[in-house]
Amino acid sequence: MLFVGDDWAEDHHDIAIIDGAGRLLARRRLPEGVVGIEKFHRTVADHLSEDGEAGQVLVAIETDRGPWVQALLAGGYTVYAINPLQAARYRERHGTSGAKSDKGDALALAEILRTDAAHHRPITGDSPIAEQAKVLARAHQSLIWARQRQVNVLRSNLREYYPAALVAFGSDLADRDALAVLGAAPGPATGAKLTQSRVETLLRRAGRRRYLAKRAQEIVAALRSEQLPTRSGIEAAYTATTTALVAVITELSAQITALQGKVEACFGQHPDAEIYLSQPGLGGVLGARVLAEFGDDSDRYTDARARKNYSGMSPITRASGKKQIVIARYARNRRLGDALLLQAFAALNASPGARAYYDVRRARGATHYQALRAVANRLVGILHGCLRDHALYDEQTAWHASAAARQDHAA
Repeated sequence: MLFVGDDWAEDHHDIAIIDGAGRLLARRRLPEGVVGIEKFHRTVADHLSEDGEAGQVLVAIETDRGPWVQALLAGGYTVYAINPLQAARYRERHGTSGAKSDKGDALALAEILRTDAAHHRPITGDSPIAEQAKVLARAHQSLIWARQRQVNVLRSNLREYYPAALVAFGSDLADRDALAVLGAAPGPATGAKLTQSRVETLLRRAGRRRYLAKRAQEIVAALRSEQLPTRSGIEAAYTATTTALVAVITELSAQITALQGKVEACFGQHPDAEIYLSQPGLGGVLGARVLAEFGDDSDRYTDARARKNYSGMSPITRASGKKQIVIARYARNRRLGDALLLQAFAALNASPGARAYYDVRRARGATHYQALRAVANRLVGILHGCLRDHALYDEQTAWHASAAARQDHAA
């Protein structure tokens, strides 16, 4: 067996190769790309026995995606994605000075596999359609996060010189009504001059059809309300900034909408899409996000508990002496966690079983977030069973055990 540690950077990889006894066989710095992967293959071949196979080479790297990782998997190597936090803790086991180098990190990664490979799982391959869904779903979510950051900046701006706009549009400054009106009147002076007919025209162009006159009247009244003035030069600077921010947010919203269609189209082509869409609280976008982060390799999760632990929804227990506490998992896949909590929240209205499960936990003293996380954890287990059995979600089957437990508790 050969154990390879791969400490990667944007344009190069530092690798260290050791044998089963821990002897250092080779150290190399390889460039990113085709040339680098060819040198990797040659370096490994120099130290692999004549009858050795690529599967006997275990590679540790602190990522699970990218062309380099795909090339390693295509080469037949067994590749392990090591969590950077685990790698840092392992490095502390062998030195307390705090010294760090790329060569040293590569050696530490190789040692992790030599001594603790059984405690890590190799990267398993997802289908091409699942990989496509991951790229699209992550890009879509990243654009939403980017838009929210710009909205936060815009809100901060308006608070400084145009509080009437915040009264008119509230907290949702990414809404089409807010963007349409702020695009035409980004400052107090122009806002106060807007007429109701002009606002109605702006709202109609933005796509509003219902309650047009009423909404326009509310906006005009808010923008004409009295507010403390700002010095003219400062107001002009803020107005220019708001104009730029509105343009950025408008374009981000357009791209989010365009990408959403591609996410849903790609997700709809996956053979398990119908199973995901049958789950309460999952639609085309959330379903794509959950599929993307879980992956579709059937051997990745040994059982429902493994899937729950990966999701971050299952709690962890800390026990020491007479003290024992159960807390949430904060080290988790943030994208997956966000999607599952949104699913759980939507399921409270879509599934009577989920609602009852939530209410029981609230009655026992759990906070809203704790109860919601418990619902999400249960839904992950249900999803695992549906995927394992290739069955659609069934409300009665999914929650019958919980219903029986509630009846016994009431009795």
